[in-house]
Amino acid sequence: MVTCALVTPWWRRRAAGDSSAEGGVVPTAILDWRDPLVQSLMGETASEDRLAGLRAAHRTIAGSVRPVYAVQERQPISRTLRRGRGSCSQRLAILEGVARAQGIPTRVRGLVVDGRFWYPRFPRLKFLVPSRAVVAWPEFRIAYAWVSVGELFGPLAELAASPGFSNDSGETLFDAVSRTAIDWDGVTCDVGGACDLSATLLVDLGRFDSRDDLFRQHGQTLSGPLTRLVDPVLSRWAPSQRASSR
Repeated sequence: MVTCALVTPWWRRRAAGDSSAEGGVVPTAILDWRDPLVQSLMGETASEDRLAGLRAAHRTIAGSVRPVYAVQERQPISRTLRRGRGSCSQRLAILEGVARAQGIPTRVRGLVVDGRFWYPRFPRLKFLVPSRAVVAWPEFRIAYAWVSVGELFGPLAELAASPGFSNDSGETLFDAVSRTAIDWDGVTCDVGGACDLSATLLVDLGRFDSRDDLFRQHGQTLSGPLTRLVDPVLSRWAPSQRASSR
């Protein structure tokens, strides 16, 4: 294993979150949905059918916010919208913010993912990839049930019929959820199949009322000083630009 332990905040205690987290709709430091830009996006995608509204918001975000390798997890969604570019996590946060603006409660599931999952994107820089990455996987309260972002476009069992996510192209997890199953638990896909990502999941941290709570308790994937150092560079680097070509 050649992932870099030096860039991983090893001192964090990986205590599980509350599985009964209720989520909410209030603005947070990250989900600052009262900002005019978020309000505008909410107005463009609002629908009486809440699921349809979230799908529309996802498509709008995918088309208007360019994917990059940003690592600042605590960046407010209003800033991401103003920059017009964001990481997979930052774009997911925008979707959460739009949901809350529409009165749809959100929460996140905290996942600690093996850094080797990102090796295909950094074939010549594997030694710089953190050994573990904290992923905030959103859930939305729709019709009295929690729906994972991975099931906004259909049940995992149905989405699994499509080609899975390979993590070696310009496609991000944010984009992939609209067409294929992202199965962190290995419950619907053939073990080892392209849509089964359960082998990359090291720790399930449980549910948190917001991504703010998750990152407050467990920190970002990179330590604070390193995040401030590399984010200005990575936040301009698109996933379609392979590290091997740099």
